[in-house]
Amino acid sequence: MKTFRIIVCAVATSAATCLAADDFLDRVEDALTMSAFDEQVRARLSGLIDAEFYHLPQPAPGLIDSSRHDLFNPRLSLFLDTQLGPKLYLFVQSRVDRGFDPGDSSARIRLDEYALRFTPWDDGRLNLQIGKFATVVGNWVDRHLSWENPFITAPLPYENFTAISDSDPPSSARDFLRARNGPSYDRNPIVWGPSYTTGISIGGQLGKLDYAAEVKNASLASRPKTWDATDTGFDHPTFQGHIGYRPNQMWRFGVSASSGPYFRTEAQPALPSGRGIGDYREEVLGQDISFAWHHFQFWAECYEARFEVPRIGNADTLAYYLEAKYKWTPQFFTSLRWNQQLFASVPDGEGGRAQWGDDMWRIDAALAYRPTAHTQLKLQYSLEREGSQLANLFAAQFTIRF
Repeated sequence: MKTFRIIVCAVATSAATCLAADDFLDRVEDALTMSAFDEQVRARLSGLIDAEFYHLPQPAPGLIDSSRHDLFNPRLSLFLDTQLGPKLYLFVQSRVDRGFDPGDSSARIRLDEYALRFTPWDDGRLNLQIGKFATVVGNWVDRHLSWENPFITAPLPYENFTAISDSDPPSSARDFLRARNGPSYDRNPIVWGPSYTTGISIGGQLGKLDYAAEVKNASLASRPKTWDATDTGFDHPTFQGHIGYRPNQMWRFGVSASSGPYFRTEAQPALPSGRGIGDYREEVLGQDISFAWHHFQFWAECYEARFEVPRIGNADTLAYYLEAKYKWTPQFFTSLRWNQQLFASVPDGEGGRAQWGDDMWRIDAALAYRPTAHTQLKLQYSLEREGSQLANLFAAQFTIRF
């Protein structure tokens, strides 16, 4: 905890320093906006610099890939938004960090998103998009970047590992039930973060309805290293969709669905004879709600997921969260989130049945302060119970936006 206090003080000092640099960042924003050909081509380069600190239990919770109790995780995210005439839009996201998820790896650079969007009509009734981009499922993806996310971590459905492994099919029921105690990062959640998989989508808005459908190269549970088309082709595509209804400016309701194989190609030799990767799918049905009124915002999502597991059958789980944010002043807001995941039972190999995961809950509390229009400090505390085990996490994040 002493280390945590030192980091928080250092981050607060950095926030004060950035207050003096606010005018400079305004000039940087202007310099990174360009146009050509009588403004038929407009481009803007923007970015986020994140410095994160985690004080965590072991094994590490969520998508954190670290064997240490204290982890410092820096990240640079760059975004290129280009409008090519009235109908074409190109966007690219590149990151420099220690891995897609917080971890102990060495720094690397990669392209997380790259997509071209075609909008034939001005009213937004239809958009066609191709490339590598976030899933259309749910409503958390719209606010998953550090500046928009009220928290530092993701909701439980997007980061809680289950007993499912996309590379190591269970050899028996006992093997499958033991898998939940194995190394976390070798297993899979219902949705792996924003799921930047590769494919094509169609979407738009029709009055109070909005819709989106996509064909992607990997399932919602797939891990980041499988998201590029060069790593995972389209032999076993995933089909996903979302329909939203907005009766007024305050409310929005949505329904999502996804179906696709979750095993990687290296799992094929361990599958039962005569069965292939396409025979084992992840099926997900989701519901989402968002509400905004004055300084108060609320979001909720619920996912019912089914994994078809070799030699086991169907493994079902339900995960949901309720998230609220209140803006006390233009610069200061607090947030609270309740998360829970429940697991059904599967055959235990001895004539009975057993839960294939430990039911768990987690409560997240966060506060955020924006000393300037370009800087943000967030602090988060999380308490979770999995089975009979209690664990907590402290996190701090300082962000510079340009």
